[in-house]
Amino acid sequence: MTTATLDSRIQQFQDNFRTVREEVGRVIVGNQEVIAGVMTCLLARGHVLLEGIPGVGKTKLVQTLADALHLKFSRIQFTPDLMPGDIVGTSIVREDESGRKRFEFQPGPVFANLVLADEINRATPKTQSALLEAMQENSVSAGGATRPLEQPFFVLATMNPLEMEGTYPLPEAQLDRFFFKLRMGFPGVDELHEVVDRTTRSQDPAVQRVLRQGDVLEMRETAREVPVARAVQDYAVRLTLATHPESDTGHDMARRYVRFGASPRGTQALILGAKVNALVNGRVHVAIEDIRAVALPALRHRLMLNFEAEAGRVGADDIIARILEDLRA
Repeated sequence: MTTATLDSRIQQFQDNFRTVREEVGRVIVGNQEVIAGVMTCLLARGHVLLEGIPGVGKTKLVQTLADALHLKFSRIQFTPDLMPGDIVGTSIVREDESGRKRFEFQPGPVFANLVLADEINRATPKTQSALLEAMQENSVSAGGATRPLEQPFFVLATMNPLEMEGTYPLPEAQLDRFFFKLRMGFPGVDELHEVVDRTTRSQDPAVQRVLRQGDVLEMRETAREVPVARAVQDYAVRLTLATHPESDTGHDMARRYVRFGASPRGTQALILGAKVNALVNGRVHVAIEDIRAVALPALRHRLMLNFEAEAGRVGADDIIARILEDLRA
């Protein structure tokens, strides 16, 4: 690839990313970091776990993103009585003109480009696993056949951190399958005024379709081609190992508060997320600052904390921030 072609693709990537972020920002007030994080996961071929109290716009965010990208969208409301077949689909009996009966597979809502798994922790582990299998394999095994999912396939799962009664928290091994864990905070005074202004008028803000499915797939390929120097990759590896209490290079905070550190998927998320971050900032290679920029969302859900951390109200973000502060480049 020539330098001119590479520069053109990077510029196109930046323009597309900025256009989508601005278009989504016409509907979603504030939370620019969250919007950028969701876009990063989509372009890095990952999935997002989005945490926030009710009413802050989690559902609206993914609906707006699907509209802006001209992608097929589906929403699954997770409840305790939801069954795996309600997600992946099921075989139903059809009768043809001659009276013969046959089984025909009826696809479920997982057969979409953007899937919103609303309040995923309200469904049983069996149902959660059906979605997580699709996330991992990018295919669905049902009705006696394996059916691939159309790309891009992107899952945004939401969780309410306040109301935990009657829920089934995701096991750590399943949390690890999410590329990023993002948090939507409560809006400030000015942002709350803006929310009220936008949502109490006669017409809601309209979203324009600014990209096509092919544009998203092309941006994904561009992100994968960003090179990573060995020294930068070494920093991501050392950052991951610093979260392990049993490692020789484990940080003191990890030894005191962490039971198990981040998995290799965490290192992969650091590198892939950093590639997208580098392109967004106009760089043709990954820098250490790109690794640091994605460290919190990539690692916060991959640390298993011990009782001392819970008793002392020490969170994963506190530990990762301290590691980033002490880890030399």
